[in-house]
Amino acid sequence: MQYKSDVEAIDAFGEKIVVLRKEIAKIIVGQNDVVNDVIISIFSKGHVLLVGVPGLAKTLLVNTISRVLGLNYSRIQFTPDLMPSDIIGTEILDQSRSFKFIKGPIFANIILADEINRTPPKTQSALLEAMQEKAITVAGQTYHLTEPFFVLATQNPIEQEGTYPLPEAQLDRFMFNIWLDYPSFKEEIDVVKTTTTNYEAKPEVVLHADEIIYFQNLIRKIPVPDNVYEYAVKLATKTRPNRKESHPWANEYLTWGAGPRASQYLIIGAKCHAAINGKYSPDIEDVKHVTTSILRHRIVRNYKAEAEGISIEKIIDEFLKDE
Repeated sequence: MQYKSDVEAIDAFGEKIVVLRKEIAKIIVGQNDVVNDVIISIFSKGHVLLVGVPGLAKTLLVNTISRVLGLNYSRIQFTPDLMPSDIIGTEILDQSRSFKFIKGPIFANIILADEINRTPPKTQSALLEAMQEKAITVAGQTYHLTEPFFVLATQNPIEQEGTYPLPEAQLDRFMFNIWLDYPSFKEEIDVVKTTTTNYEAKPEVVLHADEIIYFQNLIRKIPVPDNVYEYAVKLATKTRPNRKESHPWANEYLTWGAGPRASQYLIIGAKCHAAINGKYSPDIEDVKHVTTSILRHRIVRNYKAEAEGISIEKIIDEFLKDE
């Protein structure tokens, strides 16, 4: 994989993404914004929290993306009795009376953490620590996870009984919080047509692990104008109530705002969005495109906002208007 320049490489990246979307569309009907955000997260070295009711093809989406990217895929069903060792692996005593580490399902490129809020905090933290460190330690021995490494965790927004909500500090480790909505009427007809017949699509592999890592590093090298850096940081700081830079809606409707990690993700997400759309440097519109999914789980509404029915999305829209 040789490119004469970074400009040529970005052009090639954009072309690959077009083909990637076409292959995903062979299996996944609609959900273009969701697919786009997941792609941005992967190439930004981020992770995704996907919120949606059952039956919206969350598992199929992750499985399809892993296939077209030529990556190993692992699905972990989170339940109240799941233990950390069920995720990271465990040591056993082999026939020679020595301990041997048996790797858990986390040793894959793409992990689907299904219904992550249904398992106790101790088990949640085992996954979240691996997401942050890209490594695990067992009995004093460190095992590095295979790159590229991407976690897509799902939550069901309806059934909250018997769940263990992720604390804000853990939520902050996810780059995007994406809401998966019902398909449109036409899309649902297409879904029913393709799933109630013998139709079987076979998506082709578009990229491989070494190419993905190359493009991830390429995204990091994309230059960013100072005004875009300033916009992203101002956007994050205005969400923090009771400060000089606070937006009036932050003071009125929020108890907590976004931390510096939001500013970082706004920039890296804007870089990736720009590259996907054939631009060699991001602008403010690229930052705006990724803002809602990045801020949605990083700001906390107060009682007044809940009482008045002011949604997180409405508050974020106000932040974006104020420019």
